[in-house]
Amino acid sequence: MRRTEMLQEIRKMRFEEVYSEWNESRLNQEEAARILGVCDRTFRRYIDRYEHLGMDGLSDKRLSQASFRRAPVDEVMAVANRYNNCYRGWNVKHFYSKYQKDGGQRSYSWVKNTLQSSGLVPKVSKRGVHRKHRDRSPLPGMMLHQDGSTHEWVPGKKWDLIVTMDDATNEHYSMFFVDEEGTASSFQGVRDVIVQRGLFSSLYTDRGSHYWFTPKEGGKVSKTQLTQFGRAMRHLGIQLIAAYSPEARGRSERAFLTHQDRLPKELALHGITDMDVANRYLAEEYSPSFNTEFMHPSPEEGSAFIPWIGANLDDILCQQEERTVNADNCVCVDSYKLQIPANQYRCHYVRVRVMVRRYRDGSLAIFHGPRKLADYDKQGKLIEVKHRKAA
Repeated sequence: MRRTEMLQEIRKMRFEEVYSEWNESRLNQEEAARILGVCDRTFRRYIDRYEHLGMDGLSDKRLSQASFRRAPVDEVMAVANRYNNCYRGWNVKHFYSKYQKDGGQRSYSWVKNTLQSSGLVPKVSKRGVHRKHRDRSPLPGMMLHQDGSTHEWVPGKKWDLIVTMDDATNEHYSMFFVDEEGTASSFQGVRDVIVQRGLFSSLYTDRGSHYWFTPKEGGKVSKTQLTQFGRAMRHLGIQLIAAYSPEARGRSERAFLTHQDRLPKELALHGITDMDVANRYLAEEYSPSFNTEFMHPSPEEGSAFIPWIGANLDDILCQQEERTVNADNCVCVDSYKLQIPANQYRCHYVRVRVMVRRYRDGSLAIFHGPRKLADYDKQGKLIEVKHRKAA
């Protein structure tokens, strides 16, 4: 029995008791009406209905009539069948975004109640009141979050999803899959943001070894012993902020919970199992759709982004290591021996300190001060540069 029907039966029982007292002159109309919580006139109407129709005269006819706003049965069945056939296991909010894209006009509550009444989606208990969240940054570009999440995004394959998002608006500027999170993937996320929007003020990260050097396990990070990523951020003037608990990264953690629920279903729906195809899908469809649904205005109008005007960004967002040139005019990097070719500036570079840069794609380059001496591919082979002949 619904709550409205139960309350109606209780009201009938109370009226019978009060009517009996009034009929025996133990109560006057004013007292009887006060007990029922109505006015004298309404009580007299109750009496007339009761004496003519009995208990049925006290029934609320609205409870037995269908609302003119009620959805047709065909529409209800179509929504339930669509969810059951194509989107089984999706949460209601995720399914509702697809429902709206396809022209659905009903509200989220209607879709949720329809699925729950059909037994396709379980009802969940109401959450407790959450503690007060940290206030968001006033402007976009003041603070960004970057983090990675390892998950089985496609059956049988565990990839790392790297996300760089804004604290003020929740906008995802960069999303892509890699085999393993590390320095190169972190550089890629920052580069995507700078190319799209410009330089930002600060970056909030966990204490991963590619972000920070931690002298004592579980202790505080070092602000003086910088990793390759830390060195690049200092070069760009971006403040790097370390988080000391998952709760401190609550916004990015909650975003990953949403991605872990939605992305595997989205990729399976489109039959995507290849990482390159998945990354194209993220950039072209998933990320814009996610931002449309979850992005919100910043607390204040304006932007803290600064346009990037400077040297080649890839020469900053790369790994840099100093090496001393050997007696054979070569530089050893890992298992590779990089031969420095002859040039017009010096006969050789034996015993000279040079800088080796490893770029995001694995290629290498040797610099002597600001001058590039040579480029090498991933296998350490010299890339010959063809000079154009003077006309």
